[in-house]
Amino acid sequence: RRHLRLSQRGDAMTSARALDLAVILAYLVFMAWLGLRFSRRQTTTEDFFVAKRSMPSWAMGLSLLATLISSVTFIAYPGSAYSKNWSNLVPGFLVLGVLLLVGSVIIPFYRHVVGMSAYEYFEKRFGRPARVYASIAFTLAHFSKMGFVFYLMALTVNSITGWSLDVVVCGVCAVMILYTVKGGIEAVIWTDVVQAFITWAGVIVVLCFLLFLPPGGPSAVFQLASEQHKFSLGDMRWDYTSATIPVLLVYGFFWYLQRYTADQTVVQRYLVAKSDRGALKGVALGAVLCVPIWALFMLIGTCTWAFYQLTGEHLPAYVTKADQVFPHFIATHLPAGFAGLFMASLMGASMTMLASDLNCLAAVGVEDFYRALRPQATDRQRLRMARILIIVVGVLSAATALILAHAKGNALSMWFAVSAIVSGGLAGLFLLAFLSRRANPRGVYIGIAASILCTIWAVLTNRRIVDLGPLNYHGDDLTIGALGHMVLWSVGYAASLLFRRGTDQQQDMTVWAWVRGRKAREAQPLVPDRHA
Repeated sequence: RRHLRLSQRGDAMTSARALDLAVILAYLVFMAWLGLRFSRRQTTTEDFFVAKRSMPSWAMGLSLLATLISSVTFIAYPGSAYSKNWSNLVPGFLVLGVLLLVGSVIIPFYRHVVGMSAYEYFEKRFGRPARVYASIAFTLAHFSKMGFVFYLMALTVNSITGWSLDVVVCGVCAVMILYTVKGGIEAVIWTDVVQAFITWAGVIVVLCFLLFLPPGGPSAVFQLASEQHKFSLGDMRWDYTSATIPVLLVYGFFWYLQRYTADQTVVQRYLVAKSDRGALKGVALGAVLCVPIWALFMLIGTCTWAFYQLTGEHLPAYVTKADQVFPHFIATHLPAGFAGLFMASLMGASMTMLASDLNCLAAVGVEDFYRALRPQATDRQRLRMARILIIVVGVLSAATALILAHAKGNALSMWFAVSAIVSGGLAGLFLLAFLSRRANPRGVYIGIAASILCTIWAVLTNRRIVDLGPLNYHGDDLTIGALGHMVLWSVGYAASLLFRRGTDQQQDMTVWAWVRGRKAREAQPLVPDRHA
């Protein structure tokens, strides 16, 4: 009888997994079809990278939202709230603050100054080396992220279903490359729109189960979580060695300042809108929706903690980390089909963010490097190179995920270290370029060198990869990026005082010249200089 019950249970689990698989496959087929639907429109690089600047603002806003949500959000946010509190939500508040600070100036500025690459601006301001540096920093930082996002998504699906991690990575990668290569940024944006709705649906379904399954229902969940201070945003102490609220705010400020001012994935969204006003409305929509989504994922983690406290259910021995608890709940408590919906949402979140990265990396590769190496290349040749780059980078990111999956644990620590070193201090570079008339190429190059050296020192000594004793950096990991930005800005400005000012044309690329001539430019049609 025992064997019969086990056999029946196994058959039920197989049937449930088959239904989940059907939901996931249907979703992946739909995403591939959506990409193919736009393939005929991709005849020029302007079609492929900026969709002829014709996207509605609401679609662009939802695309930006989907780009900021990844598999890290699905797993790390609930894991953080489960083990601690809502402190990791604090940096997200700055997504709105930075937008209010810079949005009305930065967005129209980029739409009139650059063609398809955000880093054209740095060449106009400081010369070709600054553009190359910014492009390389963006490329390395985003590529270093892509493999980890792939890996975390596949690991989560594997822990829920037992499906082969390698198969999940390769299958999702194939679909993502297909619709990105065929449909360009237009396909990326519309799949982002679909993904935004799927994410909301998946989150709401999961929260319903977490709130109503425990004894006492939602009131018991919220009461217990409140009593145990699970909704706390953290500690207000001014202590740079730990992730206190001030440290998190500083981190969030510089992180989103870099995203809004020097990140191709965001700047490219500015360029696809029909007008300056439409671009600002779209970015504002994406920013406003981000914080509620992040808060809901934090709520999922808190409710997961309350569920196991209220039910008294014991976690299995193999669940040893907070990040594993939520996937375990999905595997054991969500009915067939609903788990598939959530996993489809998880895969889609990874694909949309990675597809956006692929298109943006291709834009940077073509506009910042290929165009310089082959200035006589036709637009058709550049379009072909863009598609080749997407395939190559997509395959390499999947290979990186597979390497991480089969490597030892300390590989992830090294991966984070490399990612931090190559983050580039681009927000500091932008502040120098945009705010200071005095900043000049030579001074900026010295600032870049100082930022790189300082970041390498902070990362290596903070993680004790290199131990310099009293000269080790003791700040929290989150402060390293802000340090790089501030060093580049301060050293770059100070060093600029030693050299002659830049040309009048370079100084005209500052905010002061932009504000003076803004009314005149608004009266003219948008004709970006694509051959700078």
